[in-house]
Amino acid sequence: MAPLPKLTRRAKPPAAVLALLDDGERLLAWGDTDADTVVAATSFGLWWPFAEGARRVPWQQVDKVVWRDSVLALTEADIVDDELLVDRRPVYLTLTVPRDLPPTIRRRVEANIVRTELLSVPGGAVRFVSRRRPGQDGTVWWARLEPGTRATEEILASISARLAILRAAEAAESAS
Repeated sequence: MAPLPKLTRRAKPPAAVLALLDDGERLLAWGDTDADTVVAATSFGLWWPFAEGARRVPWQQVDKVVWRDSVLALTEADIVDDELLVDRRPVYLTLTVPRDLPPTIRRRVEANIVRTELLSVPGGAVRFVSRRRPGQDGTVWWARLEPGTRATEEILASISARLAILRAAEAAESAS
């Protein structure tokens, strides 16, 4: 009879990370960085060790995360007037011990996006995105200008009108 494989304990998350979590927030995965800090994925968002201190980026504002050659790149979106997603500059960290953080982030970002639609506008296009907000019921619609599209008054007005239609349709669906 072959010997049973050794069972190994899962590493315990750093106490400093657990101390950051809000009530009801669950730690899903974490990875160590070359700066002796930790990046943590939770049920509410991604805790990132910014220069001014650790801050949670809510999943609905995580626009893009790329993991390549041990470097994790995060692009966070600001929400302008509760309508427009505007990307910040990417921030980068080297993961020395990634554990299962990269695939966990990927699953969370993909699960957060419910639906997208692309609308042509004069001079470019606008992508409308329906996203979940962790800890809240329902979804929210926002818009993102595609690269090269300028935020003219006409385009911003058409974005507002389209968002009103999308949000009203969603409210009607949830009411029925």
